[in-house]
This record gives sequence, structure tokens and C-alpha cells, in this order.
Amino acid sequence: MSFRLLADMVLVDIQLGVLVYFYLVNSFYGLLLISATVEMSRHLLGIRATDRTRLLGSSLVPRISIIAPAYNEEATVEESIRSLLAISYPELEVVVINDGSKDATVAVLERAFDLVRVHAAIEPAIVTQPVRDVYRSRTHSRLVVLDKMNGGKADAMNAGVNACTGDLVCAIDADTLIEPDALQRLVVPFIERSDTVAAGGTIRVANGADIRNGRIVSVSMPHNALAGIQVVEYLRAFLFGRLGWNRLGGNLIISGAFGVFRRDAMLAVGGYESETIGEDMEMIIRLRRRAFATGAPGKVVFVPDPVAWTEVPETAQVLAGQRDRWHRGLADVLWRNRTILFNPRYGAMGFISYPYFLFVEFFSPILEAVGLVTTIVALAFGAINVQFAILFLLLAYGYGLVLTFATLLLEELSFHRYTSPAISSCSLDGRWWRASATDSALSCGAFAESSSTSAATNRGERWNAAASRGRPRPTLPASQSTDVEAGAARDPLLRRP
Repeated sequence: MSFRLLADMVLVDIQLGVLVYFYLVNSFYGLLLISATVEMSRHLLGIRATDRTRLLGSSLVPRISIIAPAYNEEATVEESIRSLLAISYPELEVVVINDGSKDATVAVLERAFDLVRVHAAIEPAIVTQPVRDVYRSRTHSRLVVLDKMNGGKADAMNAGVNACTGDLVCAIDADTLIEPDALQRLVVPFIERSDTVAAGGTIRVANGADIRNGRIVSVSMPHNALAGIQVVEYLRAFLFGRLGWNRLGGNLIISGAFGVFRRDAMLAVGGYESETIGEDMEMIIRLRRRAFATGAPGKVVFVPDPVAWTEVPETAQVLAGQRDRWHRGLADVLWRNRTILFNPRYGAMGFISYPYFLFVEFFSPILEAVGLVTTIVALAFGAINVQFAILFLLLAYGYGLVLTFATLLLEELSFHRYTSPAISSCSLDGRWWRASATDSALSCGAFAESSSTSAATNRGERWNAAASRGRPRPTLPASQSTDVEAGAARDPLLRRP
């Protein structure tokens, strides 16, 4: 057998395998889209029948503790904490954890909030680095400050979970702006169903937004091309991906930038895992595994209308580093929980959710690379039908456009947050940029969606990287208004009578 004949056979087998992969993945994407559409319709009907303003005057809502780690943030910590204290929710506690800062973070908090050292008995249900001091504020009764030895974001979050008094814990990122009414919306799944252990909201791109005093005043598409692409990517990841999973085996990820958890469930699984760079995803999987093992509550839901805003990378180098961290975090968590794969004990999580994250989210970049290489080799050996390759490229690209346009349609018909006319051109340009980078691989059958659905698996690694360098983490100005009418202005259901 000649070398060329052998090469042709290998290339044909590779293309056939990737073609089957393309068909299966895109069929599942279609199913996710249908599921997301049904979920969005159900959710919109539900919120139209709900008057969330009653939460503001109710003493029966679950108490929420916002856990806010801080490391070398003397320049922004006062404004950030004032913004958290201004969130509109009746039963709110803000727990700030100074994770061994080397600057004057604690001193700034002492002056700004009139802190006084107290002798609080904190039960160390989760082992963490030692807590040196506990402070309470004379001017803000909802504020608690912990000063502890440095241990990284996961360790700081665990210390906050130990110290807080809320029934629910809200985990946030340092660079996150939470909308004033977001907690009112995100608490609803816990009120409606007693088996809910975690709920996540939508993360949107703050680049290009008008931010005044730490509050999103208006939203438009960013001028930076990479940021504009990520606007569409985030919409697809959350409104199409996360929302669709509510009906298809449940989510395996709650964004570390904005998520709410039942505190007792977090304590039961031992809190965040400090040894992984994907602690957010790892926490969700442990909560769900515990539910299967013990019969405890284990429902994880995505709610599309609670919104938090974050800045995204605007340079290729920073974006590449971010995605590399996300993918390594995904790989680490999947390996740690590999016994879930096709395990009947875990039901839909073992046969749908986990296989999707393994074979699509994790392996898709590898298959993209294989597709690019085999396309080039096949062209060199004349083993590819150019006409078929062009038709396949158009099919792959067209299907990707359908998914993107469907997601944008969901956004426009539901929340319509991006009011700038530039969204149409930026969205198309963003999709074209991605198509030009990936769809050449599709001509050989390799279809792979980027691993944006795992976008929140390990944001906490930025914390650890900053801590190891002794540098402050990047933050946005984060003071938010106490004015509930900010939410009412865009949601008639929140308008006061």
C-alpha cells in the first residue's frame, strides 16, 4: 500500500469522524436552543405575574450574606463596600474578608465605616487560614469585616461562609457591578422551591457602558472589536447555553462573579476547594453529587434577569491568557469528577451534562486544531473535494449564524438591554471574526464551539495570581445607588404604586 493511499484513508476516516461529531453537537445545540426558548417564555410569564416590590417590606425573605473578599484594595474598597450596602434587599448582610492585604485596606475600612473590634465566636466549620480580628461597624449594622491570613480567594470565601449569618450566601467577584434589584430577582427560586441549592444570574459585558458612581447608567456596544465579540459570546453562553440547561440535566456551572448558594449546603460539602483553579464549577458538582448520594436538595438553576456587569479583555494576549485559565480549570474539575461519566447513579448529569462538558466544551478546541491540520494536509494531497468543502463551510457558518441570531432575538424580545444601533454591525462582525478563525476547520468536519459556557469556572485564579505577585486585583468603581427606581425604570413590575 502506497503512502498516499494510506494518507487518503486516514484523512477520510478523520473527516468522517469529525462529520459525525459535527452532526451530534449541532443537533444538541438545536435542542438547547429550543429548551432556552421554552424556559424564557415560562420565565417572562412568571415575572409578569409577580410583584417583587413586596420583598422590600417583607421580613420573611431569606437572609442573604454577600461575601466580598479583598486583597490590597485600599484605593477602591470603600466605594465597593458602599455599593454593596446600597443593594435593595430587606435582609442583607455584607461580610468583607481582608485576605492578608499588605496595604492599608483594613485601615481604610476602619475610618470609612467606624469599625470597632469585637470578640465574635466564629465556628470554624470549614478549615481556613487563621482569622486575626473581627470588626463591626457603628454606622452600618449590616457590615462585618474579617481580617485573616492570606490564603487565596477560595480560602477567603470559606472564612466568610464560616462567619456569615445568612440563610443564603452571595458569592461575587471583585470586578463585578451588581444591579440594585438583582438579589430580589435571584432569591425567587429559593422561595419557590425548597430543593434549590444554587442559583446564578446573567453576566454582561460592561465595556462600552456608561458607569457613573459605580452604577450602570446606559449600555451600548463597546468600540473595541474583541470586547464586542465577547458581548455576543456572553449572550450565547448565558441566554442560550445556561438557560437551556435548566431543562436538560441542570447546570454544572454557576458564575463565580455572581451566584447565590444555600449556606447549609455549602457547609455540608466543606466549602470551596482551595486546591483547584475551577472552584466555582467544582462547588456546583459537589453539591449535585451530594444530592444524588444522600437525597439532599440539589437543584441548580439559572435565572436570566438578575444581572451583574464585568469588564472583559480588550487585547488578544489578555484574552488568550483568560481562556487558557478557564480551560485548565475546566479540565481539572472534569478530571476530579471523572466517575460521573455515564454513571447511572447520577442520572441526567452523568449521561447528558457531564458528557457535554467533556466532549464539547473540553475537546472542541482539540478537534478544531485537528480540523485545521487535516484540511491543510488534505488539500496538499488532493484528498478533499473542494466543492463539498465549500458547501460544508457554508452550512457550518450558516448554522452558527442561526444560533447567534436566535440568541439575539431572545435578548431583544425579552430584556433589550443594548440600546445602541451598533449592536447589529458589531454582532455580525463578531460572528464573522469567529467564523473566519474556526469555520475553515469545519470544511474538514471539525465543529467546535468555544468553551465560553465555562466562562465562570475559575475567575478566582485571577485572585490567586494577584495574591502571589503581591499586587491588587483589577476592580471597577463599584458604588451603587440605593434608588430602587433604577430597576423600575426598565421593569414596570418594580414600579412603586
